[in-house]
Amino acid sequence: QVQLVESGGGLVQAGGSLRLSCTTSGRTFGTYAVAWFRQAPGKGREFVAGISWSVGSTYAADSVKGRFTISRDNAKNTVYLQMNSLKPEDTAVYYCAIDLIPRTVVPVLRYEYDYWGQGTQVTVSS
Repeated sequence: QVQLVESGGGLVQAGGSLRLSCTTSGRTFGTYAVAWFRQAPGKGREFVAGISWSVGSTYAADSVKGRFTISRDNAKNTVYLQMNSLKPEDTAVYYCAIDLIPRTVVPVLRYEYDYWGQGTQVTVSS
């Protein structure tokens, strides 16, 4: 079994920054990618950014490119999402997810991820 625990969410003013953390535990050997998704009220869950666990290659959605950065600390089994220049439209519950199947690129579709965290709320005020 794999467990994911997110932290770092909160309330911030527009233009501010937050750093989210996702710590994994359990059977994570062979993990291919870890990603952040988000879900705003009344909307579907959308891909934000992902990182290849072994190689470290990253991919981010167009809506956050240049503002959000995903990184990892293999020794701590932790993935981070640094969010800068936050906008009110970034308000959502942010979820960490892990993909255990080897792939050639970082998956961006929700169904491609095997385990999910409980989510952490990010609220950006205008």
